[in-house]
Amino acid sequence: MHTLKKILTPIVRAIDSDYFPDGAERIREMPERFEFSRAIPFIILHLGCLGVIWTGWSWVAVVTAAVLYFTRMFAVTAIYHRYFCHRAYSTSRATQFLFALFGLTAVQRGPLWWASVHRHHHKHSDDEHDVHSPGMKGFLWAHIGWLTSSKNFPTDYRFVKDLTKYPELVFLNRFDLIGPLLLFAVLYGFGAALEAFAPSLGTSPGQMIVWGFFISTTILFHATCTINSLTHCFGKKRYETGDDSRNSLLLALLTLGEGWHNNHHHYQASARQGFFWWEIDISYYVIRILSAMGLVWDVKDVPSRVYGKALVNSSAPQ
Repeated sequence: MHTLKKILTPIVRAIDSDYFPDGAERIREMPERFEFSRAIPFIILHLGCLGVIWTGWSWVAVVTAAVLYFTRMFAVTAIYHRYFCHRAYSTSRATQFLFALFGLTAVQRGPLWWASVHRHHHKHSDDEHDVHSPGMKGFLWAHIGWLTSSKNFPTDYRFVKDLTKYPELVFLNRFDLIGPLLLFAVLYGFGAALEAFAPSLGTSPGQMIVWGFFISTTILFHATCTINSLTHCFGKKRYETGDDSRNSLLLALLTLGEGWHNNHHHYQASARQGFFWWEIDISYYVIRILSAMGLVWDVKDVPSRVYGKALVNSSAPQ
């Protein structure tokens, strides 16, 4: 019986993100440290990219990887971040569910976990309690190391009480593997269909999975993590926010607008992070399109009082 439990425990733990036999609070009280078992999914994700050695490439596979990168980056920036974390716009319950399901395909865990970690970050930005502060814990730990510690794995539902009233969101957060498995299956089927009905495209199920899942997801993961690491190290500070958040055009382009991180830390409630017209914020533009279509509403913008407040350097745009 003990042997069976020892075998089943890691399987159940992989399926159910809320499975903590000794209690989630006890896990959160553990010391923060690197754990190889928690690093295994990231190792597999990166090793999967090497599959390109055997599958090769095709234009359809590369385009699929690019499309999945940008659409899922939107899921992370506009849905996980601006909607679930900051409630910067409103939508229907059905669309909220579909948004959450779409977000799972980014392979960055569930929306409630993501929101709880991010809200905690804003509360403790660049202090000793911030789980991913490069100034406090080093660049590599802020970029990826914190994700390998069991201490940071449980969802702290105290930070997302406004979201836990939706049982369907709690379900998706608990069984977040649904997203990656769904994406994997769709890519396999897409690759198989193209191989059978359009062989001239030179693709296959394996190639589609390597490019559409492993390569696209790995790049997406690291691009997202640059907001935790690089935007607290490099860039310009327009506002005095009491932390190390900075603005970066390059990272804004890479992450569809998230690079205007100092702006965001100055005023978190807005759906717009590129405060000025020259600050490219693609996620915000798409949110506005969705608003025009009636899929979202009550899109929060930047109040006029916010623009000139507490400028580090008010003599020139930054």
